[in-house]
Amino acid sequence: MKNLLVTGYRAHELGIYNSKHEGIPYIRQAIISRLIPLLDEGLEWVITPGQYGVDLWACEAAIELRRQYPELKCAIITAFSNPEQQWKEEKKAYYHELISKLDFCTSTSKEPYSGPWQFTARDELLLRKTDGILLVYDEEMGEASPKYIKQRALKKQAVENYPVITIGAEEIQAIADEDRQNMEGRSISQDDILW
Repeated sequence: MKNLLVTGYRAHELGIYNSKHEGIPYIRQAIISRLIPLLDEGLEWVITPGQYGVDLWACEAAIELRRQYPELKCAIITAFSNPEQQWKEEKKAYYHELISKLDFCTSTSKEPYSGPWQFTARDELLLRKTDGILLVYDEEMGEASPKYIKQRALKKQAVENYPVITIGAEEIQAIADEDRQNMEGRSISQDDILW
């Protein structure tokens, strides 16, 4: 696998409304732990749709992994131009700083948002250009936006043996629990992390 699509929840779907939320490092660590074996097997690109949440935290994970795997490249392919236009200034600054560290950033539509067809076109491109997907999504916690890309990835898997790798709440919680055990006196409940 050379090119991996990484996506999942939007931040607001997880109840995360600021960049200092305690759960973000654990989500990023879960992504890193899944990327390392793939990197050891030849992964070259991490590609995300660039929405605020798991997509951008996956980019952070890839950038962090470059210290160990300098050949790793990271890209964002958005559904439309300037997706950050409606974001608050803090989020915009974060996004612009992050994309300045990427190897590639583009959008499937050069126009601003004009309809759901742009997301469909983006997802078709992302699934066509990648060899597998890493999805941060846990259906047991309720449906959310990642269900659509998961459905499409599973259809592709049935026809083309497209790998679908998922990270769920239990995996992220296990990382948080291990961290809690390593840090005396720090109390982290599942409600603090995510779902």
